[in-house]
Amino acid sequence: MFLRTTTTIFIIFIFIISICLFTTTATSTLSQNNTNFSFSFPSFTLRNITLLGDSFLRNGLVGLTLSTTVPASSSGTLFFNHPITTTPSFSLSTNFTFSITNTTTSATPSSTFSFFLNSSHTLLSLNFHPNQNHLTLDLSVSSNSSITNSTLVDLSTDIPITSWVDYHHTDKKKLQVFLNYSSPATSKPQNPVLSVDLDLYEYFKDSLYLGFSGSTQGSTELIQVMSWSLEFESNSHPLINGSSSPSNVAVEGIPVSSNSTQGSKNRGKRFLFGLCVAIVGPAFFCLVLVVLGYVSFLKWRGLRKKKGFGTVGCCPKEFGYKEVKLATKGFHASRVIGNGSFGTVYKALFESSGTIAAIKRSRQYDGKTEFLAELSIIASLRHKNLVQLLGGSPNRVLSWVHRVNIAVGLASVLSYLHQECEQRVIHRDIKTGNILLDGSMNPRLGDFGLAKLMDHDKSCV
Repeated sequence: MFLRTTTTIFIIFIFIISICLFTTTATSTLSQNNTNFSFSFPSFTLRNITLLGDSFLRNGLVGLTLSTTVPASSSGTLFFNHPITTTPSFSLSTNFTFSITNTTTSATPSSTFSFFLNSSHTLLSLNFHPNQNHLTLDLSVSSNSSITNSTLVDLSTDIPITSWVDYHHTDKKKLQVFLNYSSPATSKPQNPVLSVDLDLYEYFKDSLYLGFSGSTQGSTELIQVMSWSLEFESNSHPLINGSSSPSNVAVEGIPVSSNSTQGSKNRGKRFLFGLCVAIVGPAFFCLVLVVLGYVSFLKWRGLRKKKGFGTVGCCPKEFGYKEVKLATKGFHASRVIGNGSFGTVYKALFESSGTIAAIKRSRQYDGKTEFLAELSIIASLRHKNLVQLLGGSPNRVLSWVHRVNIAVGLASVLSYLHQECEQRVIHRDIKTGNILLDGSMNPRLGDFGLAKLMDHDKSCV
């Protein structure tokens, strides 16, 4: 009965979550069609980006290729998680800082760094080629087209470079690219290194994704993206000059004017109604879910109690763990008097009553049913030559607060071992027996007998 109730609640929960996600997605799409937004990543986190291939995140920088002293081939991709909904009058302005570092002077540069706009049917990529010191604009549609232009900025140096890419919706739609060496006082040049008459909406009519890719072909170049910011407008208002919000993603709503006042009012009413449904509906369902969860928890706890020492009808007393530990001197080896099928037997002395007893400590939780069966038999028997059952001490489970603290602590130490050490430390033996707890229930990872050191440019799979 309990399993059936739990399954029903789980199905209801999945259904509610699906409705909430659908409502949220629809609301977000409507809002994005009528808003401008900007984001700024002075340093990167995994909150709003996705890394593919050989790309990695270290100290706030994203590496797109592996750092190696041996010529090799490597490729990686970074893209912003959220698609951008386009309109016929959209404009965008983005700037990013990158570096292409050759780890050995003897190797010949052979790499490509790209900034791209991508949709389901179109790929526009701005490619930087350090070996030939030029950039190309490739547009992949039904027929590929490419534009090449040289640059006065030396792409093969180890100096960070900042690029600005602007697309303004004006009478003459134009895509412009600017380049300059990066420094604390970096300024945008007056003249672009590439200027193309191009209507982006013709190729990206629904939505687009933005990101970067890097690749090397038998070379030792490390391609890194250091920062990235973007301003996007869905209407024809001029772009806002200056820096974006310092937060990872900032969204600012700007209303869209309409020629029909009545239409605006109707849209406003529909928006308010949708907003109320989006807020009140999920809140009501969450309340119902909490009530059902609480009732299920009470039933679950009742069943646990029934499966505990309450099933042993004649169990005289329940001892506390501290009392049992004190009576056996902390389950000391000198107190061991035998080993049974389901546990070790210790000699115990209860100082409060002066009683000497034998305590069987179960080895594992899996044998609890058999252990309780043994207790129920002993508890119902009385004979001068039989062992008398004095009581028991049931095992206690960790609270959710302790469990979360242990999980977070373990995740933190694994992140340190895998990402922050000079060489990766792969533990290879994570199990409960190797996770120790101190007096404050903080986890301590131990037993590095199977650990292995590994370079960051190698896969741990």
